[in-house]
Amino acid sequence: MKFFIDTADVAEIRALIDTGFVDGVTTNPTLIAKAGRRFEDVIADICALVPGPVSAEVAATSLEGMLTEGRALAKIAPNVVIKVPLTPAGLKACRTLTQEGTDVNVTLCFSAAQAILAAKAGATFVSPFVGRLDDVGETGMHLIHQLVDIFGNYSHLTTQILAASIRSPLHVVEAAIAGADVVTIPPKVLWQLYEHPLTDKGLATFLADWQKTGQALVPAKAGNQTNL
Repeated sequence: MKFFIDTADVAEIRALIDTGFVDGVTTNPTLIAKAGRRFEDVIADICALVPGPVSAEVAATSLEGMLTEGRALAKIAPNVVIKVPLTPAGLKACRTLTQEGTDVNVTLCFSAAQAILAAKAGATFVSPFVGRLDDVGETGMHLIHQLVDIFGNYSHLTTQILAASIRSPLHVVEAAIAGADVVTIPPKVLWQLYEHPLTDKGLATFLADWQKTGQALVPAKAGNQTNL
């Protein structure tokens, strides 16, 4: 399963690159607004850091507007993926941009029926929003299971299931169990994946026991030794 980072904060992305776990980045208008910078500049900076897919979302709602914005954004860098909403106009834009050779991420997916339409429109990615479904009393991860089953019935489908609106490490694990192709994770959640109280407790115990031996794994440098 690929890890995309859900942020438009270039400093956060730069800090996460060294982990080796960043396969791509997703952004949205809310995240761009938080960045407080020109949209195109943010996307260009992220694309320079991350060789994988970088989703840049259109702001227009009409077909013509989405195509104009999508084509302009696609020129920023070869790894830009155009993000469009799952609306009739968005799916038309998806089909056109895909036919032009541009990768497309269809976002705001909340049902299997919607995802089927996105796949038929040629989407590179479809983004089911797990956490937002949970917020309204549905089981968001059930949708991921449905899509894995449905897409698995058709070998010719190339649309990747991108689990979005991830709120916790449990969501990441459940998406992996379900078989999602990608999970897009806020930086906070990625750091939380490392954490377990038993790891901290075990490390503290090992270090305390090692100190009792009085040994050092790295010998002191010759110049630092004291002749007795």
